[in-house]
Amino acid sequence: MKDHHQERIAAAERSLQNVRERVASDPWRPRYHVAPPAYWMNDPNGFCYYRGEYHLFYQHHPYSPLWDDMHWGHAVSRDLVRWRQLPIALAPGETYDRDGCFSGSAIEKDGKLHLLYTGNIWTGDNRDTDLKQSQCLAISEDGVRFDKWAGNPVIAEAPEGDIHPFHFRDPKVWRHEGAYYAVLGSRTKDHKGQVLLYRSDDLLRWQFVSVMAGGREGYGYMWECPDLFSLDGRDVLVLSPQGMKPDGDKYLNLHQAGYLEGRLDYETGKFEHGGFTMLDYGFDFYAPQTLLDERGRRIMIAWMAMWESEMPEQERQWAGAMTLPRELRYERGRLITLPVAEMALLRTNPVSLDQVTIEGEAELPGVSGDCFELELLLDIREARSAGVKLCVNEASGEETTLIYDRESGMLTLDRERSGQGPGGVRRAPVEVADGGLLRLRLFVDRSSVEVFAQDGEIAMTARIYPGAESTGIRFMADGRMRIVALRKWDLDRSVGLEESADPAAAGGEL
Repeated sequence: MKDHHQERIAAAERSLQNVRERVASDPWRPRYHVAPPAYWMNDPNGFCYYRGEYHLFYQHHPYSPLWDDMHWGHAVSRDLVRWRQLPIALAPGETYDRDGCFSGSAIEKDGKLHLLYTGNIWTGDNRDTDLKQSQCLAISEDGVRFDKWAGNPVIAEAPEGDIHPFHFRDPKVWRHEGAYYAVLGSRTKDHKGQVLLYRSDDLLRWQFVSVMAGGREGYGYMWECPDLFSLDGRDVLVLSPQGMKPDGDKYLNLHQAGYLEGRLDYETGKFEHGGFTMLDYGFDFYAPQTLLDERGRRIMIAWMAMWESEMPEQERQWAGAMTLPRELRYERGRLITLPVAEMALLRTNPVSLDQVTIEGEAELPGVSGDCFELELLLDIREARSAGVKLCVNEASGEETTLIYDRESGMLTLDRERSGQGPGGVRRAPVEVADGGLLRLRLFVDRSSVEVFAQDGEIAMTARIYPGAESTGIRFMADGRMRIVALRKWDLDRSVGLEESADPAAAGGEL
């Protein structure tokens, strides 16, 4: 008997192989961020730790660099920084998912890896109204080959009540006190975002518990990609609201990503919470998903792009990438996000400078590149504004600017002159205490910039598309800035490589 699911996966792999080599040579291809081997990528899915490895699945269209019938791509890593691609895990085509295997999550049960995902069917031409979504299960003995459960779907339709019958997706599953729970993204019938809570004893039979949170004015028309977890005694609901209106320097992207902090009552199924807080103040950060690893860390990764944003790499037969994995912690009374410690494994060619004074603009010896990590401790007490220009080419005028204004207390990321692709400016509030010290940690990877300020209190992410010669770094101050400490490293390539026979050969473990 033919296995039609595996046949569809094999066909998708052949499609990727046709352009994989061309895509790998693109100068915009990231060297240390996960990206598809070719064609389209969006939301992270099934982010989990299983049998000693980190598994990252993702929404993937393996036939073009455009969003279309979703598959699940699959990458795996032993250390969160060196990733290798595995075969596609899920391909659509069954009666319940014929038009897409949409987002979901993963959990281990009885030694097997279970994927809980949304099956999508288009019922007409209007993709906002003509659809049917259900929740489905796929199971793997080895974490590589996945077979869809014969009894799918495990949740055939949305529950009764003030719950939209069609927009019903993105299950995130976890285990609590011997039972399995899942949150699903939803909306009310009059289009206010909300999250649903389900419970199961075996991952096969699910019971609707409650509308867990949502249904409020001002919080968007749909809550996608919910993720509930506990961190330092708090319950945190990460979600991606669609349709929130701009508010000053907040909510300026087409859709948002952030969190609600509160407490889930497992008896009532209700989540009491405070206000919505953004997880990233940049341009390109959506659908974050988290895992709890073997060290007890809560690790988050997100799609490093944004819906309906211009993506120049599509002309080069690929689209989309993931952010760096970021550890979530509560420190100083707030949630902070920091690149995982394992990023240090990729460091090479160190540059160290201390006590350098900048007035106006200046370059510094040995500080340039397009694939690097840069740590800065800046004394800005005598500057009205201060910052750094990245990916600079003076001849073409290309530059990506990060500047802090002391009077407003705002950190500005400006990509108006970053090269091809969309421009724009984003600002984030950053508190610099009386000591006047601004801490910045920057990651540039060819076509992306990730900024972490004040030890992870603020993050800002952007895709940029500079020319190959745009490798300069310039420091600037209106007034006088003192670089108390500068540490810069080139970062080795860690994605798109063949797996080493010796897992420690490329640098060992932390």
